[in-house]
Amino acid sequence: MKHRLIQAAEDSFAFAADLVQRHPKQLTLVLTALLLGGTGATYAVASLAPDAADLPVHTVVEDVTPLQVFASADAVSDQPLSLFRSDTSRSNDTAEALLKRLGVYDPQAAAFLRADSTVQQTLMGRSGRAVTVEAGGDNTLHKLSARWSPEDDGMFKRLTVEKTKTGFQSRVETQPMTASSRLTSGVINSSLFAATDDARIPDAVAIQLAEIFSGDIDFRRALRKGDRFSVTYETLEGDGEPLRAGRVLNAEFVNGGKSFQAMWFQEPVTTGSAVASTASHTLTKGAYYTLDGKSLRRAFLSSPVEFSRISSGFSMRFHPILNKWKAHLGTDFAATTGTPARAVGDGVVAFSGVQNGYGNVVFVHHRNGNETVYAHLSKLLVNKGQSVSQGQTIGLVGSTGWATGPHLHFEVRVNGVQRDPMTIARQSESLPVPASAKAAFAQAAVQVRAQLAMAAQMQPSSVQ
Repeated sequence: MKHRLIQAAEDSFAFAADLVQRHPKQLTLVLTALLLGGTGATYAVASLAPDAADLPVHTVVEDVTPLQVFASADAVSDQPLSLFRSDTSRSNDTAEALLKRLGVYDPQAAAFLRADSTVQQTLMGRSGRAVTVEAGGDNTLHKLSARWSPEDDGMFKRLTVEKTKTGFQSRVETQPMTASSRLTSGVINSSLFAATDDARIPDAVAIQLAEIFSGDIDFRRALRKGDRFSVTYETLEGDGEPLRAGRVLNAEFVNGGKSFQAMWFQEPVTTGSAVASTASHTLTKGAYYTLDGKSLRRAFLSSPVEFSRISSGFSMRFHPILNKWKAHLGTDFAATTGTPARAVGDGVVAFSGVQNGYGNVVFVHHRNGNETVYAHLSKLLVNKGQSVSQGQTIGLVGSTGWATGPHLHFEVRVNGVQRDPMTIARQSESLPVPASAKAAFAQAAVQVRAQLAMAAQMQPSSVQ
């Protein structure tokens, strides 16, 4: 009996082995299903599986093309290394000092910068120019570029110093700038310029901001701690490098809890002949308006110089030369010698010359019996009878006449009587958006409101 059981078991194992060899794939599927069934199935598979040594062995040989990883790495390592660095030129830069600050150590390049007339005329001794260098892995100069915008004409200049097979060469090119817009905000804790500095807003934009709202806000006396502002302005770039600030596009200033808003708008004008099938579109000279369409350009500017500290207002004061109390019937603006003095409104020059304590002085007649006076000038730039427009430079600040230091004495006379210039500026007339442009203005104002609302949600910058 025992012998027959053993014989039966041996016959079963022989049958199973033969089954595996003849139907390997089908048996694999069955075994897989059994494996998913649990530990019992696993035991059955282990019991029925043939010895691995008895299974057939096949050798497969194929050609394999290796990836070019190491070859690519070798190619990259063979490429020359270039390092790029940027900085701003300084007025006291020498060739060696500039290159050292940019991480370049190249005596030949320094010698070229010292000797080249183009470099000396356009870069050395001039501050504020954006300089970029391309250097090799050994910190020798491959290429130097400097960019600046000398005029407010939308163009910039690029100086290029490049290493060639025959040595270094220089060239200067003129290219158009591109404009992008930036939106930022700030809060007043001490002064306007302190707040704009903290918000990294260029001084040119801060001055525009003061000019735009000068008819509504006295930036010299009415600012309060906690006042805040938001502004969108243009940044003019050359080769992607910011070179100068452009125009303020829109702004909001909250002074003493009262909000003042402004936007730049140019009225579109359609031109063309009666027989033309299409018309061309041009733009008139733009201006700043409130968002409800009221012009912020008034008949008189509030200041004959760009935003400046008032050293003596329209009031009684102790005269520094006469040594007695005397009514000061004008406003003195502290400014350095040579600062441009500008006409606060359109008019005609009634006098340009020397007059007693005024020193070099210009009188400008305006309509409605108004007259403005600009005294202590170091240089006169207009003549009697000449027409001048608002903002035009008519002379340069100085200290001629009865003046203890450089400043501009400014007066506004209404029918021969001196009046406070700040009061007159705020009371001067303004014009609304023309009826023909109201639809275009309304559409632009919607976008500006959205921008100012976005700016109001920004975390304002502040100074302590």
